[in-house]
Amino acid sequence: MAKENSAHYTESDIRVLEGLEAVRLRPGMYIGSTGPRGLHHLVYEVVDNAVDEALAGFCDKIEVTIHEDNSITVEDNGRGIPVGKHPTEKIPTVEVVLTKLHAGGKFDGEGYKVSGGLHGVGVSCVNALSTRLEVQVKRDGGIYEIAFERGITVDKLHKVGSTRETNTGTIVTFWPDPEIFTDTTVYDYDTLAARFREMAYLNKGLKITVHDERVVDDAGVAHSETFQANGGIVDFVKYLNEGKETLNKPIYFEAENEDGTVEVALQWSSSYSSNSVLAFANNINTHEGGTHMDGFKQAITRTLNDYARSKGLLKEKEANLSGEDAREGLAAVISVKLHDPQFEGQTKTKLGNTEIRPLVQNAVTRGLAEYLEENPTPAKRIVGKATQALKAREAARKAREMTRRKNVMDSFALPGKLADCSSKDASMSEIFIVEGDSAGGSAKQARDRKFQAILPLRGKILNVERAGLHRSLSSDTISSLITAIGTNIGEDFDAEKARYHRIIIMTDADVDGAHIRCLLLTFFYRYMPELINLGYIYIAQPPLYGLKKKNSRSPKIERYIYNDEALKAYLAESDDADKYDIQRYKGLGEMDPEQLWETTMEPTNRTLLRVNIEDAAQAERVVSELMGDQVEPRKEFIQKHAKDVRFLDI
Repeated sequence: MAKENSAHYTESDIRVLEGLEAVRLRPGMYIGSTGPRGLHHLVYEVVDNAVDEALAGFCDKIEVTIHEDNSITVEDNGRGIPVGKHPTEKIPTVEVVLTKLHAGGKFDGEGYKVSGGLHGVGVSCVNALSTRLEVQVKRDGGIYEIAFERGITVDKLHKVGSTRETNTGTIVTFWPDPEIFTDTTVYDYDTLAARFREMAYLNKGLKITVHDERVVDDAGVAHSETFQANGGIVDFVKYLNEGKETLNKPIYFEAENEDGTVEVALQWSSSYSSNSVLAFANNINTHEGGTHMDGFKQAITRTLNDYARSKGLLKEKEANLSGEDAREGLAAVISVKLHDPQFEGQTKTKLGNTEIRPLVQNAVTRGLAEYLEENPTPAKRIVGKATQALKAREAARKAREMTRRKNVMDSFALPGKLADCSSKDASMSEIFIVEGDSAGGSAKQARDRKFQAILPLRGKILNVERAGLHRSLSSDTISSLITAIGTNIGEDFDAEKARYHRIIIMTDADVDGAHIRCLLLTFFYRYMPELINLGYIYIAQPPLYGLKKKNSRSPKIERYIYNDEALKAYLAESDDADKYDIQRYKGLGEMDPEQLWETTMEPTNRTLLRVNIEDAAQAERVVSELMGDQVEPRKEFIQKHAKDVRFLDI
C-alpha cells in the first residue's frame, strides 16, 4: 500500500518558496499570530529597527503615526538604510533588507554592536504581510524612495530630492494585509503606547512620539503623546510603584564586561506583590525570564539573607528567607545589553545566554550589599518586609498541613461544591467558576459532564491584593479554588498539575458580577500568573439581551444580543424590532439550562475572551491602583474614566 501511494509523491510535489512566499504562507512562524498580537508586532519590528539605531548612538527621535485608514508610518533620525548597490545581490541594499529573509546589519557585529532583531526577518516580514510598503531614506545628501506590494518591488529605488548631509533617517509606511490579518487590521492605541513607553524607559533620553490621526480635537489636531525618560529605568521603577507606599528610594547600579552590560533599578513597597520584576534583553521584554532573571533572583535572596544574618535581623534558629519572601513588594527592572543574545524563537520570550547570569548576579550582589550597609534605616524596613513575608508563608504552610491532616484519607480531596467532569485529560477539560448556587445549578444542568466542571462560589472572594497570603489561604473559597485547579501556589506551584486547561470565569452582567470577575482576575494574576501566560484563563461572554416575539405563548428566544452597542445597532437598523419584547438578563440564573448551554457553554456557539498580559508594567499598575489599599489612586481612576461610561436609552 505504501509503495502504491509513493507513485503520487514525485519531484513535482516539492515546492521551493521564493523570496518572502514562506512568510505569507506561514505568517504565524514569523510574527507569532495573525490576530491582534501579530498585527501590532508589525509596528514593533519597524520601531525596533529605529531603536537599534538609537542603541548604536545614531538616533534620538522616533515618530509613529497611526493614519485614519490604520496604515502606520515610522520615522527616525538615524543614519538611513544604505541605498548603494549591495556587493553580492547587485540591487540596492535597502531593497535587499526589505525583500530578503535573514538580511540585515546585525550578523557580523559591525553594523550594530547591540540589537534586538538578530534573526534578520523583521522588516522583511512586515513587507511580506503588507498590501503596500513605502520607504523613504535620507542619507548622503539625497532623498530616495522605493515601494513594494505584498513583498514584491513595484517602484524601484529612485532619487526624489536633495537634503543636507546631516539630515538623515528612514521613513517606513505600511498597510497591513487584510488577507493575512483576517480578524482585524485596526490598531489599538493603548497597546502601542504601552510598548513605546516601555522603550523610552529602557533607552534613557530617547524621544518617542505617537500620533493617532483617527482621534482629533475640535481644531482638527491629531491626538499625540510623547514618551521620554531622562531617568531611564529608575523612572520605570517609579512608574511601577506609583500609588504604593514605598520603603526606600529607588536603587540603581550597572556593570559591564566583554559579554555585555547590565542596568538594574529596584525599590520595595508595602505591596504583597511578588511578580513585579521585569527583565529585558536588548530592549526585548523577556516575559519568561531567562539567565539574567535567574542571576538577579539568586543575588537578591542571598544578599538579603546574608545582611539579615549579619545584623541579627534573622535569628540563628529562624529559617532563611525564600526567593518569594525577598521579592515580596519588590518592583525591579533588569535591562541587559549583549552582543549575541540567544532568544527562544522570533518572539523572544526567554534569554538563554549563560554568560550573562554571573554578570547580573555579581552586579546585584555587590550593588545591593553596598546599599544595605550604607543605608541602615531603609535596609531594616526591607528586611522587615521580607521577614514578615517569611512568617506569613510559614503560617500558610502550617494551614495547608492542617488541611492535609484533616483529609488524611484523601490528601487531594476536591471541594464539596465542585461538580467535576469525567474526563481525566486536562487539555480537553474546562471548569466554569460561577457565582452563587442559582447560577451554579443552572450551569450544572446545562453542562456536558464529559469535559465541563462547575465550581459555584459563595459570595465575593477575598481581595488578595489587600489580604496577603496567610489570610487568603484561610478563606474556604480561595482554598476551594486552589484545590479544584490543582496547581497549588507559590513555591509549590506546578502548571503541569493543572486539572483543566480552560478556566472560565462566568459571572452575572451586573456590577456585582463585574466586581467578582475583578477579584478572581486579581487572584489569578497574583497567585497563578503562569496560567494567564499559558492562555488557560478565560472570561465567558453570556448574552445581555434576549428577544422574544410579542404576544407569543412560546418561551423561545428568537435572537440573543451580547452587548449594549449591538442592541443599539439592531434597534436602529432592524425593520421588525418592534415585534419583539426585549429581556435583559441581569443574572445567569435567569436563563434556563438550555439557553445557558446554547449561548455561553456550547463550544461551537459560544464566545470566550482569553485573558492575557500584553503589558506587564501596565497590568501591575492597574491591579495595584484598583485593588490595593491606597484609596487615592482608585478615586483618581474613577474620576478620570467616569466620562467613558455609556448609558443605553431603549
